Amino acid sequence: MEILGILKKIFDIKHFQNGFKKREILVLTEEQYPQNLLIEFIQSKVKLIENFSLEERIKIFINLKGREWITPTGEKKYFNSIQGWKIEKQPVNKNSSSTNSAIDEFDELPF
Repeated sequence: MEILGILKKIFDIKHFQNGFKKREILVLTEEQYPQNLLIEFIQSKVKLIENFSLEERIKIFINLKGREWITPTGEKKYFNSIQGWKIEKQPVNKNSSSTNSAIDEFDELPF
């Protein structure tokens, strides 16, 4: 799967006692209803973000991960995460404003 959007925030690398590390980024998607998605890069993949800057248009290749957790009281809970494994810079989308205005005009037709 892949996500296309604008890089809005790059978080610091988090190191854990067991040697695990992760780094998260916030991406604003490019779609009719843009979403703020938190995407994590783990272990050796944290280095992939080093050459990117805020407000860049990017494409991220992702895997969706899900896991079950049982609380101390025995209740089952489920969590999802979005893990990036590849990231690419993308050219600026010059057609986005003209596309949006065309869609807006279409929505205003009387029939």
